[in-house]
Amino acid sequence: MNEANWALARKRRTLTERAQIIQDIRNFFINRGYLEVETPHRIPANAPEPHIDAVASGGWTLHTSPELAMKRLLAAGYEQLFQICRVWRGGERGQYHLPEFTLLEWYRIDIDYHSLMNECMELLFVLVPEGKLYRDGHTIDLSMPWEKLTVTKAFAKFASMELNEALAADCFDEILTTEVEPHLGKNRPTFLTEYPTSLAALARTKPGEPHVAERFELYIDGLELANAFSELIDPHEQRSRFEADEETRRDSGKTPYPLPEKFLTELATMPEAAGIALGLDRLIMLLTDSVKIDDVVAFTDEDL
Repeated sequence: MNEANWALARKRRTLTERAQIIQDIRNFFINRGYLEVETPHRIPANAPEPHIDAVASGGWTLHTSPELAMKRLLAAGYEQLFQICRVWRGGERGQYHLPEFTLLEWYRIDIDYHSLMNECMELLFVLVPEGKLYRDGHTIDLSMPWEKLTVTKAFAKFASMELNEALAADCFDEILTTEVEPHLGKNRPTFLTEYPTSLAALARTKPGEPHVAERFELYIDGLELANAFSELIDPHEQRSRFEADEETRRDSGKTPYPLPEKFLTELATMPEAAGIALGLDRLIMLLTDSVKIDDVVAFTDEDL
């Protein structure tokens, strides 16, 4: 007689909680008038981001995010959209990373990134109505409002060098990950805001401050949970940024990517909007007090 896969069987409770959380998220957006959409997973071109590698699929690639297709829908007249889908990013594996994982993305016209902060708080309030998360023996207070901290102030407070020094030395990501992130969202969620424009390829710049983008990332208990911004809708500026990022990719020896031409063409008709990508597996880790991302999915690559 074959024995049961006990490692898989032990996940039953967590996977049941996961299913309920996803259902609650769907209800949250449907009740607010958002349209749930599905866009192709296999596409001819992703946004050419220097530090994200797509997975090849028969001459095209698997999408690293559904954002380009969802923004094309906004440009076609759709007003409020959300999607829960699988995405793929090559070479990403660790305690909080899987090469195939689940994203929740939502987009809405006629708002900016401040409105998305409010929706993040409201979504978590629905998922955790008691207003408290319990992680590794300590309590995280979810009552509103949450902390807002600019990237400049976060580096000044927690890092071994100022933001401009880190950018000049090309070690922003390393310093952010090792020195800044562990301090964010420990007692109350933190919105890390106002990223340098050079690190926000699809975000619009802040009026009167061209060196700063209207972008934030959400942190809870030191874990990056979401990335959001007011959308850049100037197709010429967007093309210029894509070309610069693609040049950076090629200079570092990465696989060349074509530009997403249909997205760039249709961007001219897209209204002002804001959008956000939230790591659903990481959110479920937080809500179930799980230690690693492997604990909240049925199978990892290593299990197959």
